[in-house]
Amino acid sequence: MEYNLADLFESVVDTVPDREALVYLDHPGTGAERRLTYAELDAAANRIAHHLLDSGLTPGEHLGLHLYNGVEYLQTVLACLKARLVPVNVNYRYVEDELAYLYRDADLAALVFDGEFTERVAAALPHAPRLRHLIRVGPTPEGAAEPAVHPIPYPGAEVSGNPERGFPPRSPDDLFIIYTGGTTGLPKGVMWRAEDLFFAGLGGGAPTGTPVASPEELAERVAAGGDGLVFFPTPPLMHGTSTLTAFIAFNFGQKVVIHKKFAPEQVLNTIAKERVTSVSLVGDAMLRPLVDALNGRLAGSDTSGLFSVSSSGAIMSETVRAQFQALVPHALLLNNFGSSESGFNGTATEDSGPAAGFRLRVNARTQVVDPKTHQPVAPGEPGRIAQRGHVPLGYYNDPVKTAETFFRRGEERWVLLGDMATVDTEGIVTVLGRGSQCINTGGEKVYPEEVEQALKSHPDVYDALVAGVPDPTWGNHVSAVVQLRSGTQRPPDLLDIQTHCRTRLAGYKIPRQLVVVERIQRSPSGKADYRWARSVATGASARSAEPPAPPQHP
Repeated sequence: MEYNLADLFESVVDTVPDREALVYLDHPGTGAERRLTYAELDAAANRIAHHLLDSGLTPGEHLGLHLYNGVEYLQTVLACLKARLVPVNVNYRYVEDELAYLYRDADLAALVFDGEFTERVAAALPHAPRLRHLIRVGPTPEGAAEPAVHPIPYPGAEVSGNPERGFPPRSPDDLFIIYTGGTTGLPKGVMWRAEDLFFAGLGGGAPTGTPVASPEELAERVAAGGDGLVFFPTPPLMHGTSTLTAFIAFNFGQKVVIHKKFAPEQVLNTIAKERVTSVSLVGDAMLRPLVDALNGRLAGSDTSGLFSVSSSGAIMSETVRAQFQALVPHALLLNNFGSSESGFNGTATEDSGPAAGFRLRVNARTQVVDPKTHQPVAPGEPGRIAQRGHVPLGYYNDPVKTAETFFRRGEERWVLLGDMATVDTEGIVTVLGRGSQCINTGGEKVYPEEVEQALKSHPDVYDALVAGVPDPTWGNHVSAVVQLRSGTQRPPDLLDIQTHCRTRLAGYKIPRQLVVVERIQRSPSGKADYRWARSVATGASARSAEPPAPPQHP
């Protein structure tokens, strides 16, 4: 047995076949509910895997998952791993041109897609010459143009496949590709070996403990442990974190609960109904609606089973964390840090916030290095976060970006992340922010995340993004794009926002421009869309007759 994700999953299935593995609750849609044991999920994945191989796909070819959350998503990922096909996530918000790029860049040979996206698939298909096999989940919208390649309904594909295993031997080198969100540029496909992803993204079978010492030990731990843990990844599975959360649960032999989409009141209902113990989400964009629901119609909801709420991809701000903690005092709130390129790096310290910064206790594989020499920086000196050991092979179809991001130091492989940071004498890392989003104003560096935390502590601010806007004097000025709380009696103006931020930020970090929008645009997972924020802020600046107040430099 190897460190192969399909082999590991099957070893868990054989240990606890009758234990509940996956629950799908379609809220607030049809109310449909599906429950599968480990044995049932294994057989269902076998069926799709055999169908794909019987349809002429060969090991190593790529299959895209253009799907909302559902049983079919995780079933298909498992099928790919069993058949040694390479699963590729597809952002379901993409329109024709974006899909055409991703389908082509990923060299997709097969695609499983939700019927709702039929017309987009049909439009993008001619630009993806290798894409020859389509499977559709759900009905096609009335009047929608069908793709040139006739799609097979998912139930038909499932019925046609053998429910038994009978697959050739697999390898720890089998690939798993995770496409980045593309919020700061074109999406890139991160190529993970199965073994590397198991240790870096799944914690080696024990994210908070000691990794397994052999593949066989995973099933031994499941056999020795009990059940009762319920994992609830609330963001879309198309984002790597949610899929990896599900696999962490599978490696423990525990239950995974999923919804089609994030709906805060239904999330709280499911937490109560399924006795959820662990919720994963993405920052304030998901935590704040849960706070609002607990303060509103769902006040008094049963959250007694909830042990932890973890966020990655965006920070749960100090203000919103405190509001949730007051409502659910027994739950542990964790701001985790990681990326598509590194897996898990560390967890925020208890004092993280606008005053101390975003401070992390990182794992032993993570360092802050000079981006040019790749050597560790001295305490207090800025550098970029890097991780060694179990890291991806590179970006698919992009040797230039691969050379910029992945390097070797001695015999070890390293990945250089885009996040700027410092490290102190005790090894605590303070994340400054994405280097690509850093705002240079009069020679001073401002990181949007720090300003956003200060903005979101204002009682009238519901959500906020910060962007740099070109300025003839200072190069750029700091602009705040803000979504206000509904029912705000007297909307704050720029002076109100500046006065509030001055107690938390140095003068040069204070926003010089305020743009109030009806809704902050984020990805479906809650990740910031900085390109959108910069466009909105720049457009507002161009329409303004008066230039913003100059930054205050020390």
